[in-house]
Amino acid sequence: MNFEEYEKQEKERIKKNLLFAEQGVRFIDIKQVYIEGNEVDIKKGTVLYPGVILEGRVKIGEDCIIGPATRITGSEIGDRTQIQNSVITQSRIGTETKVGPFAYLRPGSDVGSGCRIGDFVEIKNSVFGDGSKASHLSYIGDSDIGKDVNIGCGVVFVNYDGSKKYRSKVGDGAFIGCNANLVSPVTLEEGSYIAAGSTVTKDVPRGALYVERSKGRVLEGWVEKRGILKK
Repeated sequence: MNFEEYEKQEKERIKKNLLFAEQGVRFIDIKQVYIEGNEVDIKKGTVLYPGVILEGRVKIGEDCIIGPATRITGSEIGDRTQIQNSVITQSRIGTETKVGPFAYLRPGSDVGSGCRIGDFVEIKNSVFGDGSKASHLSYIGDSDIGKDVNIGCGVVFVNYDGSKKYRSKVGDGAFIGCNANLVSPVTLEEGSYIAAGSTVTKDVPRGALYVERSKGRVLEGWVEKRGILKK
């Protein structure tokens, strides 16, 4: 591509952005948003920050905030949802949900309304119910998460055994503590609790607490005996 072709392409891109601006979409920097194709629909009041890339069939509702360096491909975003520095691919997000920064929604993710998907959370081929939260550092794959579920830091849905993928289910109001592993397929019934650090390999009844930890030991003077005491 020579300079003249590049310049023409850039003018067409900005012209397209101006058409959205005329319909009530706000651009922090109209030259730094990339809307590909002709299947993008953005409602009025939505704000697009620099570095946003929209590809394929994308629908974004009213009064959303799409933060810098966010890429959305073939997805639907509900009204008043905020996405910061994240990648959303072939997924759906409801209304008044907050995503990111640095979240990754892979194909088949269906996130409800009033949810929180925090930093370094990855969701794949899963339903995530209204009001549920995964605030940071978790992997949710091939699972059905109910409403108002709390997923702690470092939770992993262990969905692959090297040959097949398996699916788990988490009931409404369940609480999954930090650094827990759910070895699919398992079912956590409504209102169940998973203690931090547990590896879940069996179904958990409604309202029950699941605890799985090895017994800890304290070895007095171990550091000095090994000769690694810092001076």
